[in-house]
Amino acid sequence: MTADPIPLKNEATESITVDLIVYPGFKALEAIGPMSVFDYANQHLQRRGVARRYDVRIAAAATGAVASDMQMTLQADKRLDALNLPDTAIIVGARDIEKALDASAEVVEWLGKTGARVPRLAALCTGTFFLAAAGLLDGKRATTHWALAPLLQSRHPHVLVDAERIFIQQGRLWTSAGVTAGIDLALALVEQDFGKEVALEVAGELVVYLKRPGGQSQFSMHLSSQRTGHDGIAAVQDWVLRHLATSLSVADMAARSAMSARNFARVFRRETGMSPMDFVERARVEAARRALEDGLEPLKAIADSVGFRAYGPMRLAFQKRLGMTPSEYRRRFATAAQRPGVDSDAGDGV
Repeated sequence: MTADPIPLKNEATESITVDLIVYPGFKALEAIGPMSVFDYANQHLQRRGVARRYDVRIAAAATGAVASDMQMTLQADKRLDALNLPDTAIIVGARDIEKALDASAEVVEWLGKTGARVPRLAALCTGTFFLAAAGLLDGKRATTHWALAPLLQSRHPHVLVDAERIFIQQGRLWTSAGVTAGIDLALALVEQDFGKEVALEVAGELVVYLKRPGGQSQFSMHLSSQRTGHDGIAAVQDWVLRHLATSLSVADMAARSAMSARNFARVFRRETGMSPMDFVERARVEAARRALEDGLEPLKAIADSVGFRAYGPMRLAFQKRLGMTPSEYRRRFATAAQRPGVDSDAGDGV
């Protein structure tokens, strides 16, 4: 649950200070994405006559040029200082996080000294490892890139690692999944500070027309099928994705793989980490989301087209997977041109 947004006609003139914390080998895109979000937010706030702005600084253990993971450097204009804290601190991730942790112990040390005093603290992708190393995530839910989640959990068993979420907020602590999820987190911060409309305007400016909810899964079902090493299971997944509107059962899928239903279910879970019907439901929710984002089809028609057959089962699946109903999802994440005014779970437009 987010705090009330700052009124769009705010008389306060003080800036919201944001320190983007980098170190040698940081991921360039994870830094540039949030920087762009805050820069565009400032432009939209100025157009609205809002006095308050984001004051973004690049912070590091020492001022000067800091090399990224690509042929790009950022100029750190602020040194990490326990006496000069920002309103928001954002720690970017690194490709080789174990090497980065060893080489940038000053960041962990700074977090250990100041983490409890920074009003809002965020970590992008493997930046979560820095928060965990400073002991700030013990007993709290956190996310990171799905591929590094097992390492995070093994190194920090007291952290409640959720490998699926795009981003997670735990009070003043925020963590996100890989790379582009940092843009989603930054947009969520803008929404918390200045409201949903400003965040959606910024998303549109960046051509990120859908501001994804934090509860959305990191896993696309199409990508999931491509990662499956078992050719037979991958073939069944591909067939399911092309036949979502049909009636699908474990027996149907097992027959296509020439396995017994019991053996198929066992092999499928071993290869994918989920049951066959869990995969089907996730794929249907993903297909329904795309339809809700891009069109004006009635909810019942969407439910039928992706295989739910009726609105009730689709509604239950959305609440379980995304924490909101399909109509709520459409109201929040449809493109402006497609955003309807009649869909409701009470019946209108369903």
